[in-house]
Order: sequence, then structure tokens, then C-alpha cells
Amino acid sequence: MSLKYRIIPVTPFQQNCSLIWCEETRKGAVVDPGGDLDKIRSAISEEHVEVEKIVLTHAHIDHAGGTAELARALSLPVEGPHKDDNFWIQGLPQQAQMFGFPVPEVFTPDRWLNDGEQVTVGNQSLDVLHCPGHTPGHVVLFHKPSGLALVGDVIFHGSIGRTDFPKGDHATLIQSIRGKLFPLGDEIAFIPGHGPMSTFGQERATNPFVSDHRG
Repeated sequence: MSLKYRIIPVTPFQQNCSLIWCEETRKGAVVDPGGDLDKIRSAISEEHVEVEKIVLTHAHIDHAGGTAELARALSLPVEGPHKDDNFWIQGLPQQAQMFGFPVPEVFTPDRWLNDGEQVTVGNQSLDVLHCPGHTPGHVVLFHKPSGLALVGDVIFHGSIGRTDFPKGDHATLIQSIRGKLFPLGDEIAFIPGHGPMSTFGQERATNPFVSDHRG
């Protein structure tokens, strides 16, 4: 038995919200519910998943905008991101104004996530890696048995996260990718916050921002 997933693109930014669940128990989590909650709830129903929690990789509006509403509607606790992203949560209304999103509620996660902790989904456990750079409190979820990582906006197929937002830092982001993600193994597949899936090996070979060829 392993971890199953379904990717649900949401918001005008086509952010990859993920529904993940334990195959054995069908208990699961919604990762990064940025909006379009009707799509998310339809996926939950179609996959017959009993959602236990919401998990956030970081608090940009396209990832976190639907959190408070979904948490209230389904009576779910919120886990993540790292507490260094709290200022982004508090600033969700301003983010909405800036990008033309519906204004969301501000919330406080039930649990901040720290490096080295775990998030449970049914009988499955995912390791938490604190990977700052895109935002200071960004976390990545890694399910070792499946060889799957949910990386938010740290790295994409052929690209990396933006670092021009407040408290973003390019050098820190590169260190997160090369120091924490690539050592997990070339074969690890990842779900990014936007766009298609890839593997760390493919990005090490071809990503112009972090490939091995950059020295």
C-alpha cells in the first residue's frame, strides 16, 4: 500500500493543488488549496477520500487562498507552512488585491511545520523539509516509500521559484534545491506548484538554473 495523488489545477495561475491519500485507509489531505474549492471538493468525492487535514507548502495566495474557507467547510485542521511564512498569511488580503483574487480570510495554522518533522496521511508519513528561498517559510513534503516529493514553488520542470517577492532570496533557494532536494535521489518524482511533474535527476541534468553543468 502506498500514497496516491491527484493533481487539481486551481486559480487563474493554474496552481497544482494536490489531493493525496493513503491507499490502505483512503484517508488523505489537501495540499495547497489556493481556490476553486468546487473543483477540489469534486475530486475528493470522486476519489472517495476522507480528508483529514489541509497542508500548505507556503502562503502565497494561489496556494493558500482557499484554506480558511475549506477548513471551515470540512472542519479540517491546517498544517504548515513554517512559521516564517506567517507574514504572508497575514497579508493574504493585500495579495488578493494585488493579483485580482477574491479576498480570503486570514487564518492561523493549527500546526506550524519544522524541518525534520513528519506529516501523516492515514498510515503514511511524509518528511518535512524546510526549503526557504521562494518564501522564508516554504516547506517540501517527501514520501520516501513512493519516491514522491511535493515541492510547491521551490523548483519546476526547467525552472525555479521566483525570489523577487519580499524575503525571497536567490542564493538561499539554490541552496535549498541543491542541498536538500537533489540529495534525495535522481529518481525522485516531484509535483511542482505549477506545470508538469519532473524528477530531480532530470532537473540536475537539464534545468538551466540548478543543473550540475552550472558548477
